Amino acid sequence: MSAVLDHHDHHAHDDHHAPTGWRRWVFATNHKDIGTLYLLFAFTMLMVGGVLALLIRAELFQPGLQVVNPELFNQLTTMHGLIMVFGAIMPAFVGFANWMVPLQIGAADMAFARMNNFSFWLMIPAALMLVGSFFMPGGAPAAGWTLYAPLTLQMGPSMDAGIFAMHILGASSIMGSINIIVTILNMRAPGMTLMKMPLFCWTWLITAYLLIAVMPVLAGAITMTLTDRHFGTTFFNPAGGGDPVMYQHIFWFFGHPEVYIMILPAFGIISAIVPAFARKKLFGYASMVYATASIAILSFIVWAHHMYTTGMPVTGQLFFMYATMLISVPTGVKIFNWLATMWKGSMTFESPMLWAVGFIFVFTMGGFTGLILSMAPVDIQLQDTYYVVAHFHYVLVAGSLFAMFAGIYYWLPKWTGRMYKEGRGKLHFWWSMISFNITFFPMHFLGLAGMPRRYADYPMQFADFNMIATIGAFGFGLAQVYFFFFVALPAMRGQGEKAPQKPWEGAEGLEWEVPSPAPFHTFETPPKLDATATKVIG
Repeated sequence: MSAVLDHHDHHAHDDHHAPTGWRRWVFATNHKDIGTLYLLFAFTMLMVGGVLALLIRAELFQPGLQVVNPELFNQLTTMHGLIMVFGAIMPAFVGFANWMVPLQIGAADMAFARMNNFSFWLMIPAALMLVGSFFMPGGAPAAGWTLYAPLTLQMGPSMDAGIFAMHILGASSIMGSINIIVTILNMRAPGMTLMKMPLFCWTWLITAYLLIAVMPVLAGAITMTLTDRHFGTTFFNPAGGGDPVMYQHIFWFFGHPEVYIMILPAFGIISAIVPAFARKKLFGYASMVYATASIAILSFIVWAHHMYTTGMPVTGQLFFMYATMLISVPTGVKIFNWLATMWKGSMTFESPMLWAVGFIFVFTMGGFTGLILSMAPVDIQLQDTYYVVAHFHYVLVAGSLFAMFAGIYYWLPKWTGRMYKEGRGKLHFWWSMISFNITFFPMHFLGLAGMPRRYADYPMQFADFNMIATIGAFGFGLAQVYFFFFVALPAMRGQGEKAPQKPWEGAEGLEWEVPSPAPFHTFETPPKLDATATKVIG
């Protein structure tokens, strides 16, 4: 028994020395290191996806074919979508979860440390396979990021690489989700009930359940595509009794919860930042939790609003129309709660708050265009036009991405132990906000005028707005390069003034109870909490 105890003491002593060099990262089991890896991977993929987007915009700068041929154009639109969704947005939020969930609930680490490592490293070969498909015979998949049959049945070998990459990324997502659920349900500090958890943990708990529910559905759809391509099945081939529209049903049953997977963690980040800089408690905490759960549940019954033009009966259109309108109610509850939190608060506008307020403004615009698209008669006119492109970029860029920047500016001092220069954060915000709107706002008008998406060319009447959008897009891309070199890199290198333990006056939560930068091991003994479960006693 004493030998066991000795061994245990020795082990505990060893743990305080963080491994160094490449081993620290390759064999990482520490939630902070893995969180960092996820965030760096996501930013890399954001840059790759961004380059593809700028090639798309360069082609659309003027009518006619300038930069790429139509085949390559379709490959670019497809890969831009897949890389941004599965390579940038989702891994970044998993990175946030890895970093912040254990800190916010007072856990020593994630529940399954080695599985955590595995779920990260799975993404590297998947990403290489996805990006590498450009160099395969016939080029990358060009069926659109939704991978609709029958196009996918006619693609070259890169389609199989794409399907395999999606399977691996899906497996990674499911493992990450299991880890997050078990960590949140089993490893909270004593006294932190579920209803005292920070909202970021709540949004991720619900997101993780969504991921586990829908990633296998996507896996099913792309596996059926694979067997149609190589094994003689005809799931989506009408010649053998199949139906391409069935693919759309299966895909969007995954695809609609997926859009909430990409926005719920963003809601959690904003719900942490707004109260901190309004110096007030979050208004309506319980209603925020119920609203998040409602959004998740409703997300399963709205999928066919993506399919109003596939010959759906009018009763079907009506059901999906009303269900989609209904989902705007809990989303509206969140917006009103953030506004009520700000109301009469003593607000200051440091970078995190600027991004949060910017998020609320632009995300609400994206929400309204979504409400417009929910109406079947309107959607039939706008289906597959640039109006839809504008809508989902307002939700995914001005939604997910802006919330991530808010979270990075908010927690970066805790991660790196350094304060960034406030002026640079503000410059990054205004530069991004203005160029984003210059890029995507004109697309609403292009869509209303009938410009279809995923076309490499367009008639003369769309030229002016396309030129404006392209100029905005290059400005927006440049802003993110500026962020990396002048905000993120200096902080990672330990430049800038030392961050205090709690850099933001109104911030609450256990993550502000540990030093900055957060030590390699935190909360080895569970913290004793005060009544609000936001501070450590003793």
